[in-house]
Amino acid sequence: MNKFFITIMIFLTVSLHAADFGLVVNAGGGFGGTAAEESAFDFQIDLWPRLSFLIGDNGEFIATAGFTVGYENDELFYVPELLHTELSLRFGNSGIRIGRFNYSDPLSFIAEGLFDGFRYFSNTDAGNFHIGAWYTGFLYKKNVNITMTKDDSAIFGTPVDYNDFLNTYFAPRRAFVSIGWGHPSLGEFMNLNTAVIGQFDLSDNDTKFHSQYLVLKAVIPIDNFSIDLGGSLQFSQTIENEDTFNMAFAAEFGFSRLFPSAFNSQLSFSGKIAGGRIDSFFGEFVPITTKYYGFILKHKMSGLSVLNLNYSARLSRTLGASFNASYFVRNDLGTFAGYPTSGENGGYFLGPEVCARFIWSPASDLQINFAGGAFIPALGDAGPNEKIRWRAELTATMAVF
Repeated sequence: MNKFFITIMIFLTVSLHAADFGLVVNAGGGFGGTAAEESAFDFQIDLWPRLSFLIGDNGEFIATAGFTVGYENDELFYVPELLHTELSLRFGNSGIRIGRFNYSDPLSFIAEGLFDGFRYFSNTDAGNFHIGAWYTGFLYKKNVNITMTKDDSAIFGTPVDYNDFLNTYFAPRRAFVSIGWGHPSLGEFMNLNTAVIGQFDLSDNDTKFHSQYLVLKAVIPIDNFSIDLGGSLQFSQTIENEDTFNMAFAAEFGFSRLFPSAFNSQLSFSGKIAGGRIDSFFGEFVPITTKYYGFILKHKMSGLSVLNLNYSARLSRTLGASFNASYFVRNDLGTFAGYPTSGENGGYFLGPEVCARFIWSPASDLQINFAGGAFIPALGDAGPNEKIRWRAELTATMAVF
């Protein structure tokens, strides 16, 4: 271990003249609620200092830290964090990445975000190959967002207590491996990506939840159109007094159309579905990381489907806008529970959500983002008597190099 740090210090010494320093400041706030409750307000300020430098002709080192101060649920909080920090080395068409860096599965649905680990990749005429392994137990829990089990959800929902830092700051201890292959132009008409992912529960809990995923994603460009198709088959094992085995599925489809004009606009339609509890053999689809597909309705997609229509345009050199409309549906009456319904109450249709966003970039290092939206349960049958929930946000991001 000491030799490793000595090596890093040598790299720092010989490469300091090529070091690149930077700082990103992000500040934003939002408020929202329903007509039947007092509006809730929150804000957050993030500081992200960054250091990077080259290592010879084929390597690079990047280190990014983060410090967040915010106000939420009538409480002030602050969180330090180590962000993107990696050593990358290239050897011709191959390379290796070691440290804390981004990984995303082909669907960006099963595992996405910063993870600690390594990844080897090789780009050949037959396609792009990769193999990697990652660990989640040293990450800040709110950013990685792992809620695979009730125990994981309890960890996620517990506030950080600096008097009990080790037990309240970190994400659940899980590891996963990924082996993947992709081709940017298979048959000269399709972008294809596949992966096999295995997830292992390393917690101290008496009940363990392991899972494996077969993933496939295809993108077919046709002139200014693009067609997306993808899916995943999940196998899971719950290890307790009586071990259980389940299968589940997830799928997505979509198309987009570019309109070459002064606005550079795009219209897209997509749909995502994640299986729920069908019987004792077919269970709910459980991703490793929880990703939200609503601006207002933020729930894990297990047992849900969402249809999404989006239009975006660049109105001028400095101003962009987008409009998004989504509709959420329960696939069964036992998996999903929460606003606007609870348990098996109500029907399958949760309701629509609409959101508009404007992005103003008066300079290359400054961006101001305004977004507002509402979720309307009255246009569904799961909780038709629930009130509309709304939210508005304003965020400014500035980079200092």
